[in-house]
Amino acid sequence: MNRRQTGLLILLAALSVGGCPNQSDAPKSGAGTASPAPGPAASPAGAATNTPIQTKGPSIVRDPLDLPPPLGLRAPQHVRVDLEAVELEGQLADGTTYTYMTFNKLVPGPFLRVRVDDTVELHLKNLSTSQLTHSIDLHAVTGPGGGAVMTQTPPGQEEVVTFKAIKPGVFVYHCATAMVAEHITNGMYGMILVEPAAGLPPVAREFYVMQGELYTERPFGEYGLQTLSRSKLLAETPDYLVFNGAVGALTKGHPLQAKVDDTIRIFFGVGGPNMTSSFHIIGEHFDRLYNLASLTSPPLTTVQTALVPPGGAAMVELKLEVPGRYLLVDHALSRLEKGLLGFLEVTGPAHPELFHEGGAGPSPVH
Repeated sequence: MNRRQTGLLILLAALSVGGCPNQSDAPKSGAGTASPAPGPAASPAGAATNTPIQTKGPSIVRDPLDLPPPLGLRAPQHVRVDLEAVELEGQLADGTTYTYMTFNKLVPGPFLRVRVDDTVELHLKNLSTSQLTHSIDLHAVTGPGGGAVMTQTPPGQEEVVTFKAIKPGVFVYHCATAMVAEHITNGMYGMILVEPAAGLPPVAREFYVMQGELYTERPFGEYGLQTLSRSKLLAETPDYLVFNGAVGALTKGHPLQAKVDDTIRIFFGVGGPNMTSSFHIIGEHFDRLYNLASLTSPPLTTVQTALVPPGGAAMVELKLEVPGRYLLVDHALSRLEKGLLGFLEVTGPAHPELFHEGGAGPSPVH
């Protein structure tokens, strides 16, 4: 059995097996409730013939809960942000590593949170061990280059840029040193939220999720150190598509977890550099979709799929009514076979009036 067949079996298992983590009375949801399983290559079953020796490195995955709390009502402030450009060999999948370029050693980079009219002083340090110059272009910036020209930082150096955050919204940031697409695909992207003056509505939990793609010399799922294929990058034919930097990041690593009756918020962005995402949660709806991450336009309501372009973002909110395991996917579903899968695990009391297995029972007699 090859890894693509294995990936399909993992999806079918996640969609069909009953049971919810620590919740024996939870019904089977449309997203399934299998035991936690890695994405298609997080447990690279069916390793190809003549594959290299398995490799192991540090995790570069950012926990989707790793983001600052809401700012609440406060006056504009001077905010200092410190970022480090770090190149390292990290874990892409079980038995497979990749040479990443990162902000602060994780993918995506830190979730930056400021409010409208804050003055942001950003320090970018490039470690002396780096091989390349790095920089940062923040889509929240109003000014030529978004900060990229002022922050071209050689190894061992530090550069500073200051800007006023005058537009609310959820914005992507990324390295903008040539070849820009190479730096982005290798992991140098993140998001910055500029909260409106009145803040955001309260929710039970917030999550930080970004989608990216990797273009490797050897096929998806092979063991060993994977390296960048520039020809595939230029042809826009990725071997891996991932949430938060690695296969299995949001399945066996850091699944999103919440409770029935919680309203949750997901900040979702696409680092890219090339693929548009059709972000979808199987068995759920986005009660509110802040399309293209605009916080000055009314949200769309009851939306099934959010279309998010490379370098773009969306903010979605949804109330959870039925327990079980839900799958986070890009609805370009062939990408499941390249590692793009996450879990949202919901615990709490069952609601059979909303969802249950079997028929509806006898019809009333009139």
